[in-house]
Amino acid sequence: MGKTQFYHLTPLSLHKDIKMVNFNEILTISLVLFAIIDVLGSIPVLVDIKKKIGYIPAGSATLFSGIIMLSFLFIGNALLKLIGLDVASFSVAGAIVIFIVGMEMVLNRNFFRDHDTDPKGSAVVPIAFPLIAGSGTLTTLISLRADYEVVNIIISILLNLALVYLVLKFIPTIEKWLGNTGISILRRVFGIILLAISVKMFTTNLAILFHNAITF
Repeated sequence: MGKTQFYHLTPLSLHKDIKMVNFNEILTISLVLFAIIDVLGSIPVLVDIKKKIGYIPAGSATLFSGIIMLSFLFIGNALLKLIGLDVASFSVAGAIVIFIVGMEMVLNRNFFRDHDTDPKGSAVVPIAFPLIAGSGTLTTLISLRADYEVVNIIISILLNLALVYLVLKFIPTIEKWLGNTGISILRRVFGIILLAISVKMFTTNLAILFHNAITF
């Protein structure tokens, strides 16, 4: 009787998992994550990092990005609460880092010392965080989980990570194709965009923090 139940429940469980996979949801989530991650917009930053450290560790950076995103998907809210932080505080910190990166791009100045940046370390900071799995991406994942099935979010994350890996892997080719002039133009344009995004993130979340402090 026990064996019969075991084989009877397994197909039902698999059928339920298959039913939860919704291609419309996957498409929607993938597009949202693609816009938030904006790996194409980060190309000038990645080229700049490559010049500092010699090469981009595509595999490691993609792996760490995936670990950060998947971890935050499941334990993000609990982790922030555990260390006494909220999403708004996390976003303000991320906005400051993005602002500094944007200033580097626009002014063509290095605020971080070059010898502090090595291939192993850069796979985590600043490539995995905050460029790919930044505060915007992580807070978006928390929001998506409230409206979509987890399995669809995971599939969407993996699809975006595949694109991220391809961009990181072929940064030398992209750099050669764009040329120094093209990279210089993109660097400043996207630097301004990053500054605008960081300011918006900072002011929005700072307003939330002030509101929470007043109503506390």
